Amino acid sequence: MRFSAFALARNALTGHRNWPAMWRSPPLQPAYDAVIVGGGGHGLATAYYLAREHGIRRVAVLEKGWLGGGNTGRNTAIVRSNYLLAPNARLYEHAMGLWEGLSAELNYNVMFSQRGVITLAHTQSDLTGLMRRGNAMRLNGIDAALLDLPALARHMPALDLSASARLPVLGGLMQARGGTARHDAVAWGYARAADALGVDIIQHCEVTAIRRDATGRIQGVETSRGPIATPKLGLCVAGSSSLLAAMAGLRLPMESHVLQAMVSEPVKPVLDVVVASGALHFYASQSDKGELVMGGDLDGYNSYAQSGGPEVLDHVVESCLALFPGFSRLRQLRAWGGIMDMTMDGSPIIAKTPVEGLYLNGGWCYGGFKATPAGGRLFAHTIARDAPHPINAPFSLERFATGQLIDERGAGATPWLH
Repeated sequence: MRFSAFALARNALTGHRNWPAMWRSPPLQPAYDAVIVGGGGHGLATAYYLAREHGIRRVAVLEKGWLGGGNTGRNTAIVRSNYLLAPNARLYEHAMGLWEGLSAELNYNVMFSQRGVITLAHTQSDLTGLMRRGNAMRLNGIDAALLDLPALARHMPALDLSASARLPVLGGLMQARGGTARHDAVAWGYARAADALGVDIIQHCEVTAIRRDATGRIQGVETSRGPIATPKLGLCVAGSSSLLAAMAGLRLPMESHVLQAMVSEPVKPVLDVVVASGALHFYASQSDKGELVMGGDLDGYNSYAQSGGPEVLDHVVESCLALFPGFSRLRQLRAWGGIMDMTMDGSPIIAKTPVEGLYLNGGWCYGGFKATPAGGRLFAHTIARDAPHPINAPFSLERFATGQLIDERGAGATPWLH
């Protein structure tokens, strides 16, 4: 079923009661050519690209809850590719290119809005760092523009740019092509497209064990709905990556933490861009429904919970009001948390593992949603070809043994070599 103006008009006349299901609820088959664990954006995108680009259509996506109910439905929907180091720049710019045509490709409106992403500088060191990042972005073919205070005032009239501000602003770096997308729509669009290509999406199906043969190779999985045989098993389970990998005897170089976010009550349009402050570790945007969407840093402890402590939300509110004092009368509408899989260098893993037939897409830290199209496409290539694509080749597990880390936040000791 394809969406069209005619279909919208026809279903409007019947109260939208006759739309067909967007994807099937098929019975679980005893065997598949590939099984993807995790029914979020990355898992569904991986299945879609396996079927579309590699002709592997006997694929099952297993989701222990409901489709898109994990981190895909819990993030703040920001899309950007404003990275300093070349491996990350190539990865996220590949994603940006896919985002720009994704609604047309999936024939499903993912509500991708290129409203711009602005990172603020509060000190001369911040400003120098943004200049350096902007130059690196342009060298990598990514748009970047340094903004002075009058330009920031035009983009964000509510931003406190006074010299007496609690945290004075000296400038900013803007990626105009960045913005937001509707996280639920991304999951739904990929699910619908993958299903149309023959992929089985199995909800409420938890993996309880991973089966291996005498040589250690993957044989299949045990699930809450029965066993499944497969020679290729891909993990796209975000903060649960370590738990699933441990079922195959694999220890990963990552930790799980809770990351919280919140929204205000809805108001009329007041913030037309996504704004971030590295010094505060704070970001905010305004949703299509009018809510101010805000977030900050991780809770300071390991956790598999989807809720955290109030001190982090306090920091988010304090940061918001330091930059936008006029928002002080807004009320909080809701808050939530997601489980983040944090690697030791802050960059993801998209790779084969030492276990034959087991593949990992994880360790995304703060960057998983924005990379969804590229993460799925590159992971599908890795599974289908049993070898990485050149773009995700640096994001291997082996880098933690060889020392070839991709330390974006610290920029590494020798960032010019990355």
